[in-house]
Amino acid sequence: MFTGIIQAVGKVAAMQPSGGDLRLRIHTGKLALDDLVLGDSVCTNGVCLTVIELPGDGYWADVSVETLNFTTLGKLQVGARVNLEKALTPASRLGGHIVSGHVDGVGEVVSLQPDGRSVRVEIRAPDALAKYIAHKGSICVDGTSLTVNAVSGALFELNIIPQTMAETVFGEYGPGTQVNLEVDVIARYLERLVLGDAAARSAPATGLSMATLADNGFLRGTAPPSGTGNKV
Repeated sequence: MFTGIIQAVGKVAAMQPSGGDLRLRIHTGKLALDDLVLGDSVCTNGVCLTVIELPGDGYWADVSVETLNFTTLGKLQVGARVNLEKALTPASRLGGHIVSGHVDGVGEVVSLQPDGRSVRVEIRAPDALAKYIAHKGSICVDGTSLTVNAVSGALFELNIIPQTMAETVFGEYGPGTQVNLEVDVIARYLERLVLGDAAARSAPATGLSMATLADNGFLRGTAPPSGTGNKV
């Protein structure tokens, strides 16, 4: 688990295709490696990767086909800068929000506009993720924990302060830049919970509906039918 507070910006040092997936080497820059061991996790541009080698100036990690298909890691070039965060410990400050490092989809930067000393960034999320993005809710963009300032359909806006621009890869974004998105994990679990017994069926055809909510007692003045519904 991570917090979405970027600890350092690293660089892609090597990319080696291997059996259909990818082996990735990251130079970690100022990120301290003294407490990192093989098998530890490092959030790399929002993707949780497992350390398989520690050459001294960074780490090697394997990137699976699944990760290549659903994130931007496979589109990186040698020399590209990436946001880095080590996994949190029980003593860590939760300065951002709970981040799993499991990317939900790839978004695209639509525009960047000055807003005082900050920058207003508009991003288009995949349509399937729009329902999880809420005004003043949390979202993780390339591993960075951010607050949603405005949302309209699949478009949402962020306010990026100078510190974040300087200490992350946000300073390199432009219209068309693709970014890894992870929605708030609480929203994902809440959706599953509200499905009630329908979640056990292999492929709910309609997902959430007023009928589903009523059947599981989530609408005021209703109760789940006897012997059915969501029991907690």
